[in-house]
Amino acid sequence: MSTDDRSTLDAQEPDDTVDGIPVERLGDYLDAGRTPREPEIEGSAACRLYLQSLARVQNLSRASLEHVAAREPDRDGAWIDGLLDSIRREVVGGREIPVGHPDPGVRLSVTEAAARGLVRRAGDAQSGVVLGSTTIDGDLTTAGAPVNVSVTAAARYGLDLGAVADELRGRITETLTRHTGLNVTRVDVHIDDVFVPREDDR
Repeated sequence: MSTDDRSTLDAQEPDDTVDGIPVERLGDYLDAGRTPREPEIEGSAACRLYLQSLARVQNLSRASLEHVAAREPDRDGAWIDGLLDSIRREVVGGREIPVGHPDPGVRLSVTEAAARGLVRRAGDAQSGVVLGSTTIDGDLTTAGAPVNVSVTAAARYGLDLGAVADELRGRITETLTRHTGLNVTRVDVHIDDVFVPREDDR
């Protein structure tokens, strides 16, 4: 294969797949209720994480999106597209994070994607929050090294944004510390959007 062909192939690839599976196929699979079961998809941790996150996005109030669309026609599509792009980036494996074990002969690790998945679960568990992107900065490959976490999030209209950010910060720190042993020294929460819930969600 020539250099030009390789460059063309590289340019065509990645944002449209998760672990080699086209995101369009993953969306269709989720719409079908994940049946019939596709072992290729269900056997991929990255695809399962993507499907879980995509389901979360789909469960957002359609009424909220329509409300935003009516007020600012170009905004809701860009917001959803940006969220999906963030999810696709997050499910890529990334660095290996060592996990401590009492037996020095045992070596355990989790992937950076798994750590980002934990952050997203922490956000999903908080009422009135939709997590956007997650970035983990620092030396993840050295046990005990300080790391900083930065997330974006949308919050339900009417909530105290300061309290939302404080709670999310605490959830993320506790989750990563408990499950990965990361030395989280700072969590920056950026509330970059507000959504309006359906009447029956209030």
